[in-house]
Amino acid sequence: MRIRIVDAFTDRPFSGNPAGVVLLDSWPQEDWLRAVAAEVNLSETAFAVPTPGRNDADYALRWLTPTAEVDLCGHATLATAHVLYGDGVAPGLLRFATRSGIVTTRPDTEGAITLDFPTAPLTPLDIPPGLAEALGARPVSVHSPGPAIAEFLVELADERTVAGLTPDIGRLGQVIVTAPADDPGSGYDIASRCFFPAVGIPEDPVTGSAHTAIGPFWARRTGRTRLTGRQLSARGGTVRMEMAGDRTLLTGTAVTVMDGALLAGPGQAVGSQLT
Repeated sequence: MRIRIVDAFTDRPFSGNPAGVVLLDSWPQEDWLRAVAAEVNLSETAFAVPTPGRNDADYALRWLTPTAEVDLCGHATLATAHVLYGDGVAPGLLRFATRSGIVTTRPDTEGAITLDFPTAPLTPLDIPPGLAEALGARPVSVHSPGPAIAEFLVELADERTVAGLTPDIGRLGQVIVTAPADDPGSGYDIASRCFFPAVGIPEDPVTGSAHTAIGPFWARRTGRTRLTGRQLSARGGTVRMEMAGDRTLLTGTAVTVMDGALLAGPGQAVGSQLT
């Protein structure tokens, strides 16, 4: 069985966010999926299965972290589309049935891929007790972006504060932090970082789904419908955003860095340590 590792939201290897991609003919046992995701040990591994009986989707798509399944994942969707386009499976629109409904991808002539995702809801919140201490910085504002995205979207004062955070990871669940770019000539408008220890990811390198909240948040502030975000992780990555009402379009590039064989197939026993 073939497995690919793809760096997403980047144009060069060993940056962006790496995702495992496994294309399957049908769904295997659940414990095998979880075992593969734990073995790959990346932020997400994507599993895709064709859906010939459906009129609204070409593939069913699931995303698993090493410890949990998530409702929405941008970088692993980009990675999956990159693999399918590279394999010549489809030249244009791809439709994926997911836990968050139908999401689509489309390639452009310059090698980038655009994801059409649901826009995250943004509900203003009071600053939760202990959040400033856990982050090591005082929030300017806090919003809920909905459970599919994160627990909190936290606005901070400036990019320098975002970049310099050394949070107490053990006190965080799923938190996105964001601020405007310090330098208007930097090539991006928004800076962010994402901490998701609740699903086994202390800091995510580049989080496509988070930008369905980050983009609309800053669109309201700036009055702009097109923005570029830079996630300031150690690997770093760039997400272009276009707001389209209840949908957010996320555009980026991807690079395959590994292409190999998964020798432990679905028919083999899985260790009892997985639950």
